[in-house]
Amino acid sequence: MTGTYADDVADSGDEVRSWRGLADTSVLLDGFHAIKHALRFGARIPAALAGDRAAVLALADELAPDVRDALDALLVQVPEEKLRDLVPRLHPTGVAALAVRPSRTANLEALARVPRTAPVVVLDDPRNLGNAGAVIRLAAGFGATGVVTTGTLDPWHPTVVRGGAGLHFATAVERMDVSELPPGPLFALDAEGEDIRGLKLPDDAVLAFGSERSGLSAQLRARADHLVSLPMRPQVSSYNLATSVGMTLFHWSAGRPPGAEA
Repeated sequence: MTGTYADDVADSGDEVRSWRGLADTSVLLDGFHAIKHALRFGARIPAALAGDRAAVLALADELAPDVRDALDALLVQVPEEKLRDLVPRLHPTGVAALAVRPSRTANLEALARVPRTAPVVVLDDPRNLGNAGAVIRLAAGFGATGVVTTGTLDPWHPTVVRGGAGLHFATAVERMDVSELPPGPLFALDAEGEDIRGLKLPDDAVLAFGSERSGLSAQLRARADHLVSLPMRPQVSSYNLATSVGMTLFHWSAGRPPGAEA
């Protein structure tokens, strides 16, 4: 599966038929928070289903009144068992939607644009779908220009989108070869690198993080302009990938004046 979600379900009702017709070319937004964030950042959502429409709208009233009217216009109530046929791992909030994936051309243009006001995060051959989603959520929160993955992991896989809580639509997310990485000085995180606390990371930095198992690939290491390390207590072997990205983006943001826009 490449950034879409589809399941074999019995043809049952207009809503199911419509969902099935869209699913193969759409991004699954699983749960209220994913839909909320996607709406806030301009996602086009042609279908949204809920087992209890009133409960989802009440949640919007409480947590996200800014998207309440948009949800009200989108949501169609279906029996929960029908929804679980369509979305077997249904989020506890009992709502799911299908969104149009952003244009790859537009994302690549955003990643290549210079000058930049915020770094690009590169995950070099990541293996864990949940970690990739958590990184995208972090990058969006810090206002990073985008997240690029190399290797075989699809950053738009439904599990990655679920981990990103819909924030794929808040930043440019694409898969690229190492040879195609966006322009800018490449800072690669490595245990043997220079302590990050002595460096100022520029806004146009490309921040690269190795895979959870094997670290940086030889190809990416060869392209790096700087090897950088995070402070770590002796005998601790590594940090979680998302933790490393969060620490690095915080270090970048700490060098900017309060309130600076990315």
